[in-house]
Amino acid sequence: MAQSPAPTLQDLTRRLIAFRDERDWRQFHGLKNLLMCVGIEAGELLELAQWKGDGEVEELAADPAFRQRLGEECADVFIYLLLICERAGIDLAAAADRKIGVNAAKYPADRVRGSSRKYTHYTES
Repeated sequence: MAQSPAPTLQDLTRRLIAFRDERDWRQFHGLKNLLMCVGIEAGELLELAQWKGDGEVEELAADPAFRQRLGEECADVFIYLLLICERAGIDLAAAADRKIGVNAAKYPADRVRGSSRKYTHYTES
């Protein structure tokens, strides 16, 4: 049986807006509050790794229950990002595409391979 294609960002945004509007929640979704919600949800994402070593977190990714929680927290952050972008008129896919290009220019592979230094370290004076 063939799997249905994954929803696009536009599909998800439309579904999310319908969900929000059916509940009359737009009144609570001002840009400031949505920005705060991303931080709150990102904090919940970080809690999954709190007090654990790098290796332990990597190993937990093999546990279905952990992956379920991780996916839910990632989805919460993503949902608020979609709401922010809808509110502010930002095409998230286009913004991400542009940002990857900016990062590619800041971090040329031939100069940064294997290094975690900030781009300013590589900038020629």
